[in-house]
Amino acid sequence: MGGPATKRAISQEAFDEVVKENMEDFDMEAAEALQDAIDSLTLQGVDLSGIITCVPGESLVQDNPVLKSIEDLKKHFGDLEFEDERELKKLSPLLLNLTNLCDPNRNNTESDTDKSSVDTNANAAIAARNGGVELVTSICGKVASCGNEEVIVSALQALTSLLRDVQTAQTFQKCGGPDIVIGILQQGTQNSELLNACYSVIAAAATGNEILKEAFVSLKVDQLLISTLKGQNKGSIPSLYDAIRILLTPDDFRVAASQVYGYARQFAKVGIPEALVDTLHEGLISPSLVSACVALKAVSVNDEICRSIADKGGIDAVLRCIDDSGEQLNKTVAQSCCSLLTKLAGSDYNKSAIVEKGGMDRLIRLCARFADEPSVIQEVMYIISVISLRLPDHASRAIEAGAGDLAIQTMQNFPAAQLLQRNACIMIRNLVVRNPENRKILLDNGIEKIIRKAKERHQNCKAAATDALRDLGLDNYNL
Repeated sequence: MGGPATKRAISQEAFDEVVKENMEDFDMEAAEALQDAIDSLTLQGVDLSGIITCVPGESLVQDNPVLKSIEDLKKHFGDLEFEDERELKKLSPLLLNLTNLCDPNRNNTESDTDKSSVDTNANAAIAARNGGVELVTSICGKVASCGNEEVIVSALQALTSLLRDVQTAQTFQKCGGPDIVIGILQQGTQNSELLNACYSVIAAAATGNEILKEAFVSLKVDQLLISTLKGQNKGSIPSLYDAIRILLTPDDFRVAASQVYGYARQFAKVGIPEALVDTLHEGLISPSLVSACVALKAVSVNDEICRSIADKGGIDAVLRCIDDSGEQLNKTVAQSCCSLLTKLAGSDYNKSAIVEKGGMDRLIRLCARFADEPSVIQEVMYIISVISLRLPDHASRAIEAGAGDLAIQTMQNFPAAQLLQRNACIMIRNLVVRNPENRKILLDNGIEKIIRKAKERHQNCKAAATDALRDLGLDNYNL
């Protein structure tokens, strides 16, 4: 399957000429001429990203702050003597200025006069169109071994702010970016800010880009990831977990088959799942708990890995975090841990482990804590569906724990919550399909009427509701 059609390109000079013609040939005012040029070219399928659209007579292209920032960097970098520490340090504020202009998560300074007017997406596109990625990648390569970690961090942060899409990532790769970043990591730094900056670049470059994922894996990024995970400062390196997640996410829709599942197995061989489990054992005091859950979910791609996580105490850790999230009413942790537990429960071995550790009761207790949070309850119902699939003993245990009452109460309490209604129907089906005794319990409590209401109200519930009604033993399940 091919990617989307490529838009037509236009140079800054050609765009400016269109605006000029509108003013001279059609006697338009400057603002009208500019807007007409934008509208007409957009209709023609021209890509205007990175084009500076200033009103003639009011400002000049050369006055654009992004262009000025790039020119300042070019000049200072071109004249730089790397042995001169004072001149080297002057790079940092210049790089920071570009970062502030292009990074959506930037920290604005007090001198910003109109923070809301800064369009970081447009600025990043302008920088990319005018050689910003090539320039900053080159700077990263030059300063990588300068010994001044502040300057290196500034360069990497600026680079992250420019890596927004496939095109900028490809430019980064052509400039040798992956080798530069991996080379910095291979120096063995323990500076958490520098490590975070490196993994931020990796995450940004690999997002939606199978080629960059392969490049980093080929450079043995897994060895560096595990080394950092075993370090003392892992809790202060949030992008570490982002990098793991993104490298293992099949998000490049230009390719027919992603290789990320093979990368996940490779990551497992070096011990990354076990290292992530260690973060889970730290519990809610860990600032990286949620990120570690998401990363561990990404690496849990087969039964062998899921079982190894359980053998290292992963299920115990997740269930403990679920308990604690309920006590502290931490919805974000609860959702993340439930989502991870669902993935781990894909292994039949782990399903039994979850039940044996009182998982059913603990999940129902969590729902009681979050009785007003359908987003948490729907996660729990999906876990119970997975644990009960083709396992009648587990389905019986779920009913004993209160899963049937949970379905009835929450479907009545949240009739508009589409995903909750659908997950409830799926759970009911798995609870009754091999357990005739469970059918009577649920039917006697009025579940048929509740399911039919969900089926009538929500399009995305129709199939799941029909299946649930059928497996409840009702002849008119298609009605």
